[in-house]
Amino acid sequence: MSITQDNEQQQISTVDDGADTDSGAPVLGGKKRRRTAADIARQFLPPLFLGALIVGAWYYVSYGLLTEERRFLLRPPHEILQVGFLDWDHFSEILQALWSSTRVALIGLTISITIGFFLSTIMSQTKIVERAIFPYMVMLQAIPILAIVPLIGFWWGYGTTSRIAVCVIISLFPIIVNTLFGLQSAERGLHDLFTLHHASRLTRLRKLMFPAARPAIFAGLRISAGLSVIGAIVGDYFFGQGAVGIGQLLKRYSSRLEGEELLAAVIMSSALGVVVFLFFGWLQNVAIGKWHESSGADS
Repeated sequence: MSITQDNEQQQISTVDDGADTDSGAPVLGGKKRRRTAADIARQFLPPLFLGALIVGAWYYVSYGLLTEERRFLLRPPHEILQVGFLDWDHFSEILQALWSSTRVALIGLTISITIGFFLSTIMSQTKIVERAIFPYMVMLQAIPILAIVPLIGFWWGYGTTSRIAVCVIISLFPIIVNTLFGLQSAERGLHDLFTLHHASRLTRLRKLMFPAARPAIFAGLRISAGLSVIGAIVGDYFFGQGAVGIGQLLKRYSSRLEGEELLAAVIMSSALGVVVFLFFGWLQNVAIGKWHESSGADS
């Protein structure tokens, strides 16, 4: 009799456990959904809140601190939206100039990546070459770009070539530094293992050094991508020949005191830099995202 009661109690406890398990599944799912919603809120609410504060401060400066005669210094946001973005004549002009600057930035960035990878690879293989080249790379980075703008104009004219040269000068150094750092960051034990198997320099580069350097390489690419956009705008601002870029529009709008168009062009220039930065961030996640996730899971 006691055995039968024990069996019945075990069955009841098993059913209760199953009920708890079954009922616990949606509870856990609910917690997961609530946690996801909370993560989304924490990600998007702070920038939205800060953006609302910036817009409010913008309106306060436009209408509270500036008189009507001086309001051209900072037009309110709704006027910039109406004149700079909703007026197709103005917005199409900004888009065409932005596309011209984008092409220059992409060409300059491509040249910087090619030169940077080549130099950093050679420097990683020979210390003498690194000691010979690196000081001049630092000097190139330290030179104020405005100081050599006249020389660039004398050498390559005042068109697209000079704009590309400015992009290369500005964006080259981060690629070299980060790529060189990444190539030299492979573990010494792995180098000894490759040496033990008599691996060639090419095999060592392809299978050890470049895979270890990928995080640093993409960090340099994201920095140089933003700098190439700045270089394209700066070069276009000072070299006025050729296709009209966003820099020439900024110069024109500022000289004519067209505040709405000027701020719209500035916003689009910033948007271009953000898009380029996000693109290389996405490319980094595609290339090494799984590597980061696996390392995080192990830790």
